[in-house]
Amino acid sequence: MRLIRLLGLLSVVVFGQAQAEALLPERWVSAGSALSEWIAVLGGQHKLVGVDSTSQFPQVLTKLPSIGYQRQLSAEGILSLKPDILVGTEEMGPPPVLEQLKAAGLRIERFSAKADLEALADNLTRLGHLLGAEEQAAQLLNNYRLKLAKLQAQVREMEQNGRPKPKALLLLSHAGTRPMAAGTDTAADWLIKQAGGENLATHQGYKAISSEALLAMNPEVLIFTDRSLPSRDAMQAQLAQDPALAASRAAQSGRLLSLEPTLLVGGLGARLPEELARLMQAFYSEHP
Repeated sequence: MRLIRLLGLLSVVVFGQAQAEALLPERWVSAGSALSEWIAVLGGQHKLVGVDSTSQFPQVLTKLPSIGYQRQLSAEGILSLKPDILVGTEEMGPPPVLEQLKAAGLRIERFSAKADLEALADNLTRLGHLLGAEEQAAQLLNNYRLKLAKLQAQVREMEQNGRPKPKALLLLSHAGTRPMAAGTDTAADWLIKQAGGENLATHQGYKAISSEALLAMNPEVLIFTDRSLPSRDAMQAQLAQDPALAASRAAQSGRLLSLEPTLLVGGLGARLPEELARLMQAFYSEHP
């Protein structure tokens, strides 16, 4: 009798698990580089049927149908892929398109694009639940925290050894246009500070910066990123057209770095710890 009851309970548990798995969304569309990366890392890459233009890592994602730029989505293009769910951050839009998608019955899940560990913890927990990969998400978050803690310990060691924080500036441009400096409340600001630098731009968000302001700041390290050109090409174009950049301490000492722009989209992504390690080494290198 006990065996029969035990088998009955076991069948209920198995049926419940199968039912829960059947309710998980199978056809995903993702808008935002960091979110798409995490979906792939969590084993959900095969569920993606479309991604936005910032979702380029892993490279296989570039072979999927594109739904355009995350801030300029098209309802028709997304619905044509017959997705079960659209995931994106608060950067996703425009709002009328999202309302149109909701009216069509599409499930929309929005995540935080904030560059901090609390936001990442929430994002990974929710993605793990939606993918049925809760344990893997928890392990990834733990490993991420450990990597950042190790980097912070190295930065503190540099400071204790009398190494001053390098004064840095990150410039974001588009096809060689006048660059914008990354200020507070940006992923770029988080990267600079986590890597042991001091961000010279104290304004909020991204803001166009004049040659006079660049001369006054005179950064020790310049980080270039461009949304449409390879970052090194953008770097050379900016140095050629702006004497203030060419005359900066960073240019004179050769402390010029490039950054993949998709690293700054959609919150903290899976590749950031490795990028932080690279920046930290460049910040504190005596021979750039």
